[in-house]
Amino acid sequence: MLTYILRRICLMVFILLGVSIITFSLMHFVPGDPAEVIAIERYGEEVTAETIEHVRRELELDQPIYIQYFRWLINVLHGDLGYSHRTDRPVLDEIMARLPATVELALAGMLVSLIIAIPVGIISATKQYSIVDNVSMFGALLGVSMPNFWLGLLLILFFSVHLGWLPVFGRGGIEHLILPAITLGTGMAAITTRLMRSSMLEVLRQDYIRTARAKGLSEKVVINKHALKNALIPVVTVVGLQFGFLLEGAVIVEVIFAWPGVGRLLVDSIFARDFPVIQGCILFIAVMFVLVNLLVDISYAYLDPKIRYEAR
Repeated sequence: MLTYILRRICLMVFILLGVSIITFSLMHFVPGDPAEVIAIERYGEEVTAETIEHVRRELELDQPIYIQYFRWLINVLHGDLGYSHRTDRPVLDEIMARLPATVELALAGMLVSLIIAIPVGIISATKQYSIVDNVSMFGALLGVSMPNFWLGLLLILFFSVHLGWLPVFGRGGIEHLILPAITLGTGMAAITTRLMRSSMLEVLRQDYIRTARAKGLSEKVVINKHALKNALIPVVTVVGLQFGFLLEGAVIVEVIFAWPGVGRLLVDSIFARDFPVIQGCILFIAVMFVLVNLLVDISYAYLDPKIRYEAR
């Protein structure tokens, strides 16, 4: 197990290095002069060529790309993500200030998905090929096919504009969290529902379930006491992996609902050509994603005794 974990950590380093190189390269291929954008934001629309050139030299944007990258990489290895070109604040402080909002939204989205997926998946499996099962699977297919941004706009139109029940945007009380959480959690709920159903069906066909039924146990006891725990093992794994995807999906949802999280900070920084913040946000999301994956892989080994990670 220790060898497996060390091998995964080494792989994580190469993944993060690749993500940083690709992100840094793509940022400099985007059309537009970042020095001009930053100069306009600082000094207004009437900036001169000398002012733009001054900003370029000040931010070292006149250096070759590979020199900029290696300088940034060395700073990152020392725990310094740089300073925002717009606010002059440390990038790490900017990210940490937005992180609670993103984690809150991701956890709420996961909660919504589990509340929907687990009971619906169990009911669909125990009533296979019934009307309930068919309706549930159609709903799951609809949910997984529906883009987040489209669902979010529909929810805003119906619950906020027409009914006036919930706020359109911003972060505040629980009422501000409902629509973004539903938008973020619906896609994950659809995937988890299908997985929960197939996992439960597989468990219900096992011999020990037949034995439990032959002993005269009620169907409720068979499902809750004997089948559910084993059926949840693959679901727990996928749910953990999908938490990383929820962090990524939160970028779109945060923009739609003006949620002040890391995703919205990333999008705002892209429009402002704030390279240090863009690079820092993407690196931070990548680190979170690979760490969640690693934790899920390790926890899976403990949940399922059949899993063994052996050094080769």
